[in-house]
Amino acid sequence: MTTFPDLDVRFIADIALDRAQEQAEKYGVAGSGTVDELLADDGIEIVVNLTIPAAHVPVGLQILDAGKHIWAEKPFALDRESGQQLLARGREKGLRVASAPDTVLGRGIQTSLRAIDAGEIGTPVTARAVFRSSGPEPWHPNPDFYYQPGGGPLLDMGPYYLTSLVQALGPVARVQGRATRARTERVIGSGPREGAVLQVDVDTQVYGILEFEEGAVAQVEFSFDSAFAYTPVLEVLGDQGAMVLPDPNQFHGDTEVFPWGGTPVTKKVGEQPGRGTGVLELARAIRADVPERASGALAYHVLDVMLSLGEAATSGAVVEVASTTARSPRMPEDWDPTVATL
Repeated sequence: MTTFPDLDVRFIADIALDRAQEQAEKYGVAGSGTVDELLADDGIEIVVNLTIPAAHVPVGLQILDAGKHIWAEKPFALDRESGQQLLARGREKGLRVASAPDTVLGRGIQTSLRAIDAGEIGTPVTARAVFRSSGPEPWHPNPDFYYQPGGGPLLDMGPYYLTSLVQALGPVARVQGRATRARTERVIGSGPREGAVLQVDVDTQVYGILEFEEGAVAQVEFSFDSAFAYTPVLEVLGDQGAMVLPDPNQFHGDTEVFPWGGTPVTKKVGEQPGRGTGVLELARAIRADVPERASGALAYHVLDVMLSLGEAATSGAVVEVASTTARSPRMPEDWDPTVATL
């Protein structure tokens, strides 16, 4: 964000004050300190909440109560009630509540979405989303939260894939699911805690079938139990062709279009500045007095879908998704985070 001319990054807060100071000095940010000090700064308009999942809503409410817009990390909340509370507090205060993931705003996924809108594969009928990895503990020095409520492959990685599917196919109406966990313990593989044993308190392999309001059906799989380090798959099949979308956890990547009976086409996309794109889009939307694209309402619907998948996996029943949302407008093709517009 410090490279985007439309953003002025003023303060970094953390419960570890030395870490906040170190990061502030590294990126040339003037202020660092406690969350209370950050929230007391009247010059700050947006706060980016990068806390662990269990703190997303409590800290988010503090931010809103301090009169500041929020960019929330995913998952949006750990339950529906607190997610609704965060949205309601934003409405009450007249403040924006936007949320990760913002990778869906990148040129990669946006190129795919525009191609679907243009009818290049006809009417979407089915989709498939697969995330497989062996889990974060081999590389992450403090992976505890990945195996606690709010973590796991569904709530951690699901938002990237499900947000992209909702933007491509519309809101989800109902789900079916199954889930397992292969191990009850994990071992940290790097850093100062290497060798420490973690308890696994969440399912680490989740399968689901999603039925969308507009009629499409998707198969999804999210796993920390794979032998593969990282395997992303995102496909949409239509009545006139198929499309392979780029990794939804990245901002770039090519789109491959396979018309039935036609010649495959690859839509190449160059790299672009990535993380922080959603905060910048939010800032520009605030100044233009238009809705932000990565809205809290969209994030809440994706949360609702994930929680419904978990409930379906436990009960074995089909679970209706109570919430809905609208597709966000596509990003302009010439949208450039490196240009000063404000």
